[in-house]
Amino acid sequence: MCTSPKYNSAVNLYSVTKSAEPKKKCSGKCKECRKVEAINTRAAAVLKASIAFLFFIAISSVGFAQAADNTTQPSFSDDPFNSPMLPLVIITALIFIAVILVAVVGVYLVKILNILASQAEKEKAERLGIIITHKASWWSKFIDSMNAAVPVAQEKAIVLDHNYDGIKELDNHLPPWWSWLFIGTVIWSAVYLFVYHVSGSMPLQMQEYQTELVDAEQQAIRLRASQPQAVIDENALVYAPDEAIIIKGKAVFQSSNCASCHRNDGGGNAIGPNLTDKYWIHGGDVKNVFALIKNGAVEKGMPAWGKVMSPKDVYDVAFYVMSLQGTNPPDAKAPQGVIFEPMVVKPDSVKVQALLSN
Repeated sequence: MCTSPKYNSAVNLYSVTKSAEPKKKCSGKCKECRKVEAINTRAAAVLKASIAFLFFIAISSVGFAQAADNTTQPSFSDDPFNSPMLPLVIITALIFIAVILVAVVGVYLVKILNILASQAEKEKAERLGIIITHKASWWSKFIDSMNAAVPVAQEKAIVLDHNYDGIKELDNHLPPWWSWLFIGTVIWSAVYLFVYHVSGSMPLQMQEYQTELVDAEQQAIRLRASQPQAVIDENALVYAPDEAIIIKGKAVFQSSNCASCHRNDGGGNAIGPNLTDKYWIHGGDVKNVFALIKNGAVEKGMPAWGKVMSPKDVYDVAFYVMSLQGTNPPDAKAPQGVIFEPMVVKPDSVKVQALLSN
């Protein structure tokens, strides 16, 4: 048997029963010793490379952290993709992954080292006539105790008298872990029943849902109170080509579903009518357009945008729609509805004559 320190340090899972043949000394240059030494060298190289990689990542993360502290940009939770902390988070994740990979590689290297060392020990013992008795590891002992498996050599003790065409049945019991798991589920069900249905200490799912609805409504009330909406008098609306209002209305029109039914240029498609001609289905005055956007027209497939838009957004979109009159985009949809002519208020001739006579 090899007695080199380098060789014996790798083998710690076996005990040796000596034979009558005297032990031979090893100078450390045998085949088994060289194999173990090569494995140790490779493991050390991998460990050094991993440590260097982790050190480089740590230095880089410190630099990113200092750069992030000197900036006034939004936090990572508010805007993760534009936050200066994004590189630090990515590097931290890489460090975590690298540590896991190094641990996995280390475990596998140790496992391979033990396998090779045990194989070399077995070959050495066979040549020297030494009997090797395997010592079970604590993990294998733990697995055996959890499964309560009967060794193959002792299966005759649990063979039943049943015989089906030469096939015999073993009286194997349930593994202890399965029994403990079943007992745990029974105990958990009893605790769950008492806590949720008997004592009422914890709310059920429907109660949690109702509570979340109330909390959401309270948050919405607080938000509306902190951001009061402008009050718009629908009866006093008068269209004027205000460039600032039209630009805001265009942005809302194209960002919402308005453009999907009427096109970005208002020319209309298979769903929505053309908004650039003089033909209107529900009236072409700014008051009519505002009311239609706000209240919708269910029979025509027009949703009530006043439920999701603020009054100011509805106001801006109505002015943008009015500004589309006469733009005549290419491939516009055929006219729908009737021609709308703005109402012109004619002065009362009797009152005019009375004023002129005075």
